[in-house]
Amino acid sequence: MARTNTYFISDCHLGAGYIADHRAHEARVVRFLDSIKDDATALYLVGDILDYWYEFRSVVPRGHVRFLGKLAELADAGVRITWLTGNHDVWLFDYLRDEVGLTVLRHASVVDVDGTPVFVSHGDDVGRQRPMYRFMKWCFTSRLCQTLYASLHPRWTTMVATGWSTNNRTTRSQQAEEREKETSAAELQRFVAEHHRQHPEVRHYLFGHLHLARQVQVDGAEVVFLGDWIRQDTYAIFDGQQLTLRHFTVNTTP
Repeated sequence: MARTNTYFISDCHLGAGYIADHRAHEARVVRFLDSIKDDATALYLVGDILDYWYEFRSVVPRGHVRFLGKLAELADAGVRITWLTGNHDVWLFDYLRDEVGLTVLRHASVVDVDGTPVFVSHGDDVGRQRPMYRFMKWCFTSRLCQTLYASLHPRWTTMVATGWSTNNRTTRSQQAEEREKETSAAELQRFVAEHHRQHPEVRHYLFGHLHLARQVQVDGAEVVFLGDWIRQDTYAIFDGQQLTLRHFTVNTTP
């Protein structure tokens, strides 16, 4: 089978404390990766693939063995893998780059997908963001803050980070969460309209972060919100001509 397709997924949140069966959750993602191994030319992981990850100089977090092994298998088979960090896996440094052979991107980027310019962003680094969120993002990416954080024992930092993530995901009402999603989606669509006016050659835009699965047209540009792998199991596929949002099931053929 010829390799012709490029795949995009985001927001798997592997290892999240609010997911009841971590092994089954990871297995679904691994089955998806296994299903694309014969026809994928490239795979983009668009942030928050892991719910928490911090690489110390000589130590990395435990877990995710089957997922990381499948990434290595795809990379060894010639699939180009790009990991665009999100707010949960922002502390991805050089371990997977060197061990798996993937590329790490830290900012929204226009990438070349077989000759087609495609804008890819986790969704939290473009458009309008709340001042407090911008401050938190600055802290997460500050070398000084990272150094201070790394000086603490992982036992405590891991507990705090995973507890914070679980609390953030489980304490908000569904109504408040949906309102926030729609507001953020509208902001990103306004960003797309402005960016596309300035860069008309870019006609495809992909975002994660919102856990919203949706494909819309904005002033002639195709916009895909990638959803998540907590409840939706959605991904996007680009075949060189069309960008399509799809839902994965065990018997799905991408």
